[in-house]
Amino acid sequence: MYEGDVLAGNWRRPGKGTIPKVPAEPDLVVEDAESGFCGAVVACDKEAVTLEDRFGRRRLFPLAPAAFLLEGKVVTLVRPAPGPRAPRRSASGSIAVEGLRAKVARESRIYVEGVHDAALVEKIWGHDLRVEGVVVEYLEGVDDLPAIVEEFGPGPGRRLGVLVDHLVPGSKESRIAARVTSPEVLVVGHPFVDVWQAVKPSVLRIPAWPEVPRGIPWKEGVIAALGWRLEPAEAWRRILGAVSTFADLEPELLGRVEELIDFVTEAP
Repeated sequence: MYEGDVLAGNWRRPGKGTIPKVPAEPDLVVEDAESGFCGAVVACDKEAVTLEDRFGRRRLFPLAPAAFLLEGKVVTLVRPAPGPRAPRRSASGSIAVEGLRAKVARESRIYVEGVHDAALVEKIWGHDLRVEGVVVEYLEGVDDLPAIVEEFGPGPGRRLGVLVDHLVPGSKESRIAARVTSPEVLVVGHPFVDVWQAVKPSVLRIPAWPEVPRGIPWKEGVIAALGWRLEPAEAWRRILGAVSTFADLEPELLGRVEELIDFVTEAP
């Protein structure tokens, strides 16, 4: 493959010049001079480099001086210099603010239906909400939503965002939401019967959320269908504990929460 014998003579001490040092960057193809093993760099630490050949075989070699050939020339592989650290991401996927001190709470608020909704929003968007100074409160249902909105007193600089479960055409929730007409209030919702369903089934290692017949309390019906011997509060702790990032939630919930955060933080 190379002109002449690259290992002839004292190849570790070439007659002219010095042996170049080459960072062992990922995918760099080199050959171990002693064994002839040729492969691409897949890992490197301060003492050794791992090469993978075209058959997928991997071997570990020490980072010895003049131990490798690059395009037929003797080189010394060295550990690559660390690049700039990627910014840390919050659970919602936003860039995390390091050393965050929560802002004084805005007058604007986000209301959700229940404690489970609030816990899920806090787990995924808690960092973002503290950056923006937005407080999330729960309503224990939306039957009295128009009165709650009136009591809140929305106005310029005092906006209210409301997240409603099962907000689909023709539902009781949709009729209640239609009675709220203030331009300083945004009512949005997801199609799920309960916020539990906003967690992707794969996260819980179940094929799908069970269908619960009418007349059976939804949470209890789900627990029975899944064969979980748990009380609803225990089942929720299992569900919430399986969630770690926005990727664990259905897009129908993700989009609505982001919409509410944008609405309540928008400059008047």
